[in-house]
Amino acid sequence: MRAITEIPVTTAQGVQTDLSDQAGKVLLIVNVASKCGFTPQYEGLEALHRTYADRGFEVLGFPCNQFGGQEPGNAEEIANFCSLTYDVTFPVYGKIDVNGADAAPLYGYLKSAAPGLFGTEGIKWNFTKFLIDRDGNVVERYAPQTKPEDLKADIEKLL
Repeated sequence: MRAITEIPVTTAQGVQTDLSDQAGKVLLIVNVASKCGFTPQYEGLEALHRTYADRGFEVLGFPCNQFGGQEPGNAEEIANFCSLTYDVTFPVYGKIDVNGADAAPLYGYLKSAAPGLFGTEGIKWNFTKFLIDRDGNVVERYAPQTKPEDLKADIEKLL
């Protein structure tokens, strides 16, 4: 299996890249949506990003429209929403699928490395979170209901 930093991802601008710029950082990878009941978690995610960025931590957002059509916008609309509504400064990538035949390779990796409840791999809803250590290992998978501020102790252990 290749390193998480080598898995292809697409930027919000549609450029194919990878996560090599995040090598050696603690990461929180989240499938996000702008019209979800959990959308206010953007505020907590941004707070984590700002609190720990100088210590080698980064939040990465991956918009997904697979759950109730809660991320209908295009890349520009998503970027504007994140910036204007929650002053998001962490990277928000291009819209992806997290489940099914067209699931992004990153999410295939995350789901197999950290299965959910009862060993199921599928993502159940928006704002499922994956904590990655500096070596690229998936340390924990958190349910959408888990608030970003509840992750502080786990993040601090890895920094």
